Amino acid sequence: MSRDHEVSEGSALWEPSEQVVANARVTRFVHWLWDRGVRAESYDDLWRWSVTEVDAFWDAVWSHFEVVGTRGDGPVRAGGPMPVDGLRWFPGATLNYAANALRRASEAPDETAVVFRSEAGGHRVLPYRELALHVAEVRAGLADLGVGKGDRVAAYLPNIPEALICFLATASLGAIWSSCSPDFGSSSVIDRFAQIEPKVLIAVDGYAYNGKRFDRRDVVAEIEAALPTLAATVLIPYLDPAASPDGLRLGVPYRDLPRRGHDTLEFEDVPFDHPLWVVYSSGTTGLPKPIVHGHGGVVLEHLKALSFHQDLGPGDVFFWYTTTGWMMWNYLIGGLLVGSTVVMYDGAPLDLWTLAAETGVTYMGVGAPYIMASAKEGRTPGRDLDLSGLRGIGSTGSPLPPEGFAWVYDAVGSDLLLGSFSGGTDLCTGFVGPSPLLPLRAGVIQCRGLGAKVEAFGDDGEPVVGEVGELVITEPMPSMPVSFWKDEGGERYRDSYFGMYPGVWRHGDWIKILPDGGCVIYGRSDSTLNRGGVRMGTADFYRVVEAFEEIADSLVIDTGRLGQEGRLLLYVQLAPGVSLADDLVARLKREIRSALSPRHVPDEINAVPGIPRTLSGKKLEVPVRKILQGTPVDRAANRDSLANPEVLVHFTP
Repeated sequence: MSRDHEVSEGSALWEPSEQVVANARVTRFVHWLWDRGVRAESYDDLWRWSVTEVDAFWDAVWSHFEVVGTRGDGPVRAGGPMPVDGLRWFPGATLNYAANALRRASEAPDETAVVFRSEAGGHRVLPYRELALHVAEVRAGLADLGVGKGDRVAAYLPNIPEALICFLATASLGAIWSSCSPDFGSSSVIDRFAQIEPKVLIAVDGYAYNGKRFDRRDVVAEIEAALPTLAATVLIPYLDPAASPDGLRLGVPYRDLPRRGHDTLEFEDVPFDHPLWVVYSSGTTGLPKPIVHGHGGVVLEHLKALSFHQDLGPGDVFFWYTTTGWMMWNYLIGGLLVGSTVVMYDGAPLDLWTLAAETGVTYMGVGAPYIMASAKEGRTPGRDLDLSGLRGIGSTGSPLPPEGFAWVYDAVGSDLLLGSFSGGTDLCTGFVGPSPLLPLRAGVIQCRGLGAKVEAFGDDGEPVVGEVGELVITEPMPSMPVSFWKDEGGERYRDSYFGMYPGVWRHGDWIKILPDGGCVIYGRSDSTLNRGGVRMGTADFYRVVEAFEEIADSLVIDTGRLGQEGRLLLYVQLAPGVSLADDLVARLKREIRSALSPRHVPDEINAVPGIPRTLSGKKLEVPVRKILQGTPVDRAANRDSLANPEVLVHFTP
């Protein structure tokens, strides 16, 4: 990375103009609250009200957005205090996610709902009217296959319009959606879908990625054979237009699924907490957790996050690079809830900046590694492309270091909001992120989300400010999981989030909350580097190591066990043409000693051909640590959940 982008954490990079603040959708919400007797003079005032008057805040979100559904006269919450304690949100209320996502079809039917691009050159545009028509036809087809309220529809699909259409059709019936990307291997998919016993499987014949074509019909047949509850397997001929489902026992061609002429879209009203979809933990060890989210919680959370934090609404073009196997796909399609156009892209991230320019994207989301890779490559998309419509950039997946912040403002645009998010599949949102009302500093996430009482707990289990602590959420949020699938009694749910602090959600990250509400994420708390009593998150380590031009990627592992200090091992994936010479090793150690501490100088530095990552791009810190401690590879990591399982062999002791 160029030295031009070196910047210290906390350096000021952006300040919202008076016009930005005045026009922000969250400002409209503040004025709406004023008319109802709630005064908030600053973002901090608004946040504190939202997490102390929890019921009033979420009731206001429902009313402000005029959610399509029946609110009823019941309370906002009953039971609790947390979901595992019997908490129910909006008991007596009914709604349907799809009705809210497609409300624009009646309000502005000719506005663009979806822009689709593929690596192979595919290009489609769907107005809201056409999207609603396709959903109505597929809804009728699914109903003819016997799909009804509570049934599961499993999808083995890339990020294509058919995935969105089938999801909305499923949701409109009150059925439950679950999806995996077609780059998932058969055992990984079966591990997920077998738990939920789907009635229908919808799959593609294959996909294209990075210039290669992958036929997946044999994998689809394996998945079908392992799911005895299936009534039909619908095959979409995506790779080969002539592909047929002849090799599938329950095969139905996708062209026969929509019922032509069924152009009236109907919606099954369901309770607020009725299951909408099942998403999964990464599943790097053991069976993935099947996480159930409800219609109402997702609608309210995504309306709030997309509108108040990302400032999205009608007229915006929203893109996030994702696959259907990552919760960011669920978040991306939430753009329809606020009336935006969503850009769906299928393929390798070859040049997302050009894609954004060509499709007129106003808000672009990527993983933090893509921003850092663009910086290392010396890209200047703001000067080379027409990105004049771009108002915001989202970054998630891993902490974005200060240098990444600085590069965006230098190379992409000086008058946009960089929204670094942290959250997760568990809540299907980011609970710390951006705000158009606040200044932005390098390496610092601007704020805690409205309605998200995020705190840092110290070693004594008490809140700390200005210190690194365990990230916890001390008040419930509607998008917390309704349950884990088939987790009778909620024991697995309780153990996953509430085992350390009863009644408090522990997320598993290190966070520092600054006195002004800004936040810094330091990585997973279960992969912390604890050397001589000096505790440090891995994000700090990667920031130093990956600033070297010679390093393409890295992984740091502390092999110590509880009460025993182990070895500190650094694995580096070198840039093309680079070797791990003594000079590079010496410079790495010298910089780590200077920037971090002498205790964090690695005991060993090893070159490897690649760093193991999940299919959603997360580094495999904890499983590799287990492998180095002697756990067999196949017990420590599920190969089918990895983007590059072949590199694991280089981490065996």
